[in-house]
Amino acid sequence: MSSLNGFSQHSGTCVTQRAEGGAVQDLQAKKAGKAARKDASGNGVLTFEGPPRVDTFINETLKLLPDEFKANVKIKSITPRPPRKPRLERAASLDEKNWRRWRRFRSSQESLTDPNETSSSNGSLQDASLTSPIRGRATPCSQCCEPDSLHSSPDASEESPVGKSKGSTSELGKRASEISSAFGGLLRGKAFAGGKPRLSQIMPARPLPPMELNVASHTLRTANKIDPDFMDYQRYSQHKFGRVSNSLSDSRLHGDGIAYDNCSTDSMKSTFSLLTPIRSKDVRSRSYLEGSLLASGALLGAEELSRYFPDRNVGIFVATWNMQGQKELPENLDDFLLPTDPDFAQDMYVIGVQEGCPDRREWEIRLQETLGPHYVMLYSAAHGVLYMSVFIRRDLIWFCSEVEYATVTTRIVSQIKTKGALGVCFTFFGTSFLFITSHFTSGDSKVNERKLDYNKTIQALTLPKVVPDTNPYRSSSGDVTTRFDEVFWFGDFNFRLNKDRETVDSILNQDPETGISKLLAYDQLTSEMGRGSIFKGFQEADIHFRPSYKFDIGKDSYDTTSKQRTPSYTDRVVFRSRYRDDIQAVKYSSCPVIKTSDHRPVFALFRVKVRPGRDNIPLAAGQFDRELYLIGIKRRITRELQNRRQQKDQKSSSICSIS
Repeated sequence: MSSLNGFSQHSGTCVTQRAEGGAVQDLQAKKAGKAARKDASGNGVLTFEGPPRVDTFINETLKLLPDEFKANVKIKSITPRPPRKPRLERAASLDEKNWRRWRRFRSSQESLTDPNETSSSNGSLQDASLTSPIRGRATPCSQCCEPDSLHSSPDASEESPVGKSKGSTSELGKRASEISSAFGGLLRGKAFAGGKPRLSQIMPARPLPPMELNVASHTLRTANKIDPDFMDYQRYSQHKFGRVSNSLSDSRLHGDGIAYDNCSTDSMKSTFSLLTPIRSKDVRSRSYLEGSLLASGALLGAEELSRYFPDRNVGIFVATWNMQGQKELPENLDDFLLPTDPDFAQDMYVIGVQEGCPDRREWEIRLQETLGPHYVMLYSAAHGVLYMSVFIRRDLIWFCSEVEYATVTTRIVSQIKTKGALGVCFTFFGTSFLFITSHFTSGDSKVNERKLDYNKTIQALTLPKVVPDTNPYRSSSGDVTTRFDEVFWFGDFNFRLNKDRETVDSILNQDPETGISKLLAYDQLTSEMGRGSIFKGFQEADIHFRPSYKFDIGKDSYDTTSKQRTPSYTDRVVFRSRYRDDIQAVKYSSCPVIKTSDHRPVFALFRVKVRPGRDNIPLAAGQFDRELYLIGIKRRITRELQNRRQQKDQKSSSICSIS
């Protein structure tokens, strides 16, 4: 009995055959029926056609089987078949043959240990024939199965039509091996009866579909992209501000075979870098040096502009404030530079000051401290006590040309520089900007003198100097404002209300909406602009704030001194453009919380259309005031730490009173 078990185990390790209970009849009918016949004497001994070695070996083996098993064995006669046509397949390699043998052995074990009979005897052979081999994997029976022809693979024998004919030695050996494996597996099944059941491997009914090119997912995201959960920002921005500040999309990547999906390209968040990938051919290209607007890789070209400003609109903050020469600066400039409406900061900040504080550098540091590390000071200029500071987002400094400035003195004595104009100009992408801050002649009745100041300014400002005009055919040598695409003029224009103090006070005490519209009917500047005698081609946004002049310092009341000056809209912001509807006013207001001067600061928010430009202009190349930036950031951090320390001290200290 031990020899029988040894033979069964040896044959089972080479060929896989699922057999439980009465599976022997199916095996004999399909596999062994063509190779064996039963002896007529009825003694239950099987005989085979072929070499004596195989016949003798099998007969001796079957004699050792139990009588109860012999009674169930039925052998049909062999019917000859013509040889099959050869299959046009490649010959199986030695590794594949070994793998198939090992796979059948594993399937046989899983099938024999299945108590619920969930797998069929034929399924294991079919599954093994459909499973692809794993190259390079060691097989447990490769050493014992290769030399013996009795244990050759059925798949390998089917590929050769020679061994298919009746009486073939290889076919008889193969059938004998299968029967031996079945008998041995049946005997081994008693040992595995109490073991843990294992199900056979489930294979797909049909081949899996091929993988598409789109392999991106939420867990494997490409860098420089973001998810669609931020798509509401686009609708909110367009509704609120008219522009989406999305500078992260790059449509060039979509057509170059790079895997991507909507979750990678429609948003602004990323766990990796937000920098746009740069292609080598774009770095090699030098066509932008010729000044082409559509050149690939151009710094100021259309591709770069669309990447930073998809709708080609830039946000600009313009402010004017007559500081009255006060040394004391406001403790907090947040309400002035960063109003709560709208929710987002602007791309540029241009602040003009008249009668500025004695310490100009301190004023600039306070501006940098308020705007924070996201902004840098592109340029700063002064004309006496006229100051102008231009701040821009730090990632936009590369798209600016060199900055130029010019000044004009409107007083008769040029040494006294309290009245005059200061102009600053530069090109951003392909759009030229001119910012002018002025302080015109004061006095209620000096309207003509103020108009003379205006005319002298537009004639005497010698701008631009080096930076070329973007449209010289629409320029005039006698008017500096015609030589730029977008012009913003702001300052203390000193135009007054042609009404007495009592009437103005009574109007201001009425309903604010109707009162302001009534006051503007007496405004000198509105009247002169309507006639076309000053600020030709300029516009002004609707005014919905109270007069910005003249207040008692530190109070909300207008002038209570003996002079009793009439409240007036002296501080204004006007604008003009070469192209219609390029400038849209978003907000126009004053800042009543700053009370260190007799003037209230006035500011305006704009959306300005920007066009692509050429790189053959003098570039600023990222120039900014680095020293001011470092001082402002350090001051900002120090002030924040002080505030936290004060709050901590207030919480730790307590006063107990006993009544």
